[in-house]
Amino acid sequence: MGEKTRRLCTFTINGWCFGVDVCEVQEVHHSQVMTNVPLASDVIRGLMNLRGQVVTVLDLRRRLALDGSSFDRPPMNVVMQIDRELMSFLVEEIGEVIEVADEEIESPPSTIDQRIRMFLSGMVRCNSQLVLILDVKKTMTLSHDVRVQTEVAHV
Repeated sequence: MGEKTRRLCTFTINGWCFGVDVCEVQEVHHSQVMTNVPLASDVIRGLMNLRGQVVTVLDLRRRLALDGSSFDRPPMNVVMQIDRELMSFLVEEIGEVIEVADEEIESPPSTIDQRIRMFLSGMVRCNSQLVLILDVKKTMTLSHDVRVQTEVAHV
């Protein structure tokens, strides 16, 4: 019986390498025009129009409490679709798609800051680099039971 593998789309933020399951990624774009959302959480960078669909844009640096208030160059958008909701994560740079065996995935170490660790489903070592695997549903959740909704566009 062969080992089960998964493919991860990788990207970087503040020197950290993160990965998400490619099945959750709809597409990747260069920086897009965004509309500000007044009174929204500071992790919501704005809304963007993706071929007529409103997409909420989350700044992953702010979401993961990483340092840095602005990008050195135009950020990339990783558009995710979860439970039929579209959301874009702003990231610095897109990496490779890597394939890892499930048995290679480990629990994140306790030495990783809790503000980041709570959004992780695991980690894997790949090409002498540590890839932190994001739990996309947890990352999209702004509180324990309130999910970020694109319905803010209808306000």
